[in-house]
Amino acid sequence: MQFTRTLPKELVHRSAPAEVFLTDAERRGEDEILLAARFPRQHAFYDDTLGPRTHHDPFLLLEACRQGIFVVAHRHLGVRLGHKFLLRAVEFEVPDPAALARGDGPTEAVITTRIEQRFRTRAGVRGLGLRFALVIGAREALLARIDYSWMPPDDWTRLRARQRDALGLPAVPVALRGQRVDPALVGRRAAANTVISPPRATDDGAHTARLFAETTHPTLYDHWVDHVPGMLELEGFRQLALRASVSAGAVRTSSPLPVALAARFRRFAEMDLPLECRTTPAVAGADIECTLRQPGALAAEARIRLADTCRPTRAARAAPPAGQP
Repeated sequence: MQFTRTLPKELVHRSAPAEVFLTDAERRGEDEILLAARFPRQHAFYDDTLGPRTHHDPFLLLEACRQGIFVVAHRHLGVRLGHKFLLRAVEFEVPDPAALARGDGPTEAVITTRIEQRFRTRAGVRGLGLRFALVIGAREALLARIDYSWMPPDDWTRLRARQRDALGLPAVPVALRGQRVDPALVGRRAAANTVISPPRATDDGAHTARLFAETTHPTLYDHWVDHVPGMLELEGFRQLALRASVSAGAVRTSSPLPVALAARFRRFAEMDLPLECRTTPAVAGADIECTLRQPGALAAEARIRLADTCRPTRAARAAPPAGQP
């Protein structure tokens, strides 16, 4: 497999070439595809951390897997470019955090991708459950699963118009604005990379914050979408869980690693409705439960585990696919 040039940006649904991490794809069987990835020496979003930049952010590796869902659908299942995709469920674990250690230059990885499930409708296969094993050198750095589906653009337009009309929202959303958290409180250096409001602690030890969508962010909104992207929702969970963990003394560093996550996306998160993130109280070594709600509805839920050591982690339990995006 080659690592010298990236795959076409249209194939992985990115607009900026710098945001494309996959470099090759090769089918090895009916249900197995090998992907090659190359990660930059430094990335303005994933490597923005208060702590020393000694390890790759697992969310960066997850993003490479997410780009792989499009490659599998378009190149190996014949799904036409222009179709719209929905994340249903995402999970990952870092079995060996030491495998995330950086070298002196860009990092190359091979991702073994297996089709574990095909989701069918009367129109045929309209979604997949993919399992990923990302290896750096000879070490497993990330194990992940993503459940997702797709639909033709006309179906998407009708679906979104119907959903937004039912909520009394205009056809074109305009993201809500608000005060952002001090970046140092969520392990960041750049204010532009914060996605939540200043968190509030509740009497029972939980934390709450608003999630904001900044549609000009070069990574989280690499291109326009009419809702809050799933990776932005996961980043909101990470930032609030980090703040809850630091406040409770559950971690010792300002930028702990997310070593396990399991999330389900219940419905579209609308950027022009208030979005409340909430975590359960943080306990050292335990998963933190997170929810994202908009008025009257649960948009997403997750479990996330943070660690500030390089010891092997336990396996993360699978998150079953959700029935709504």
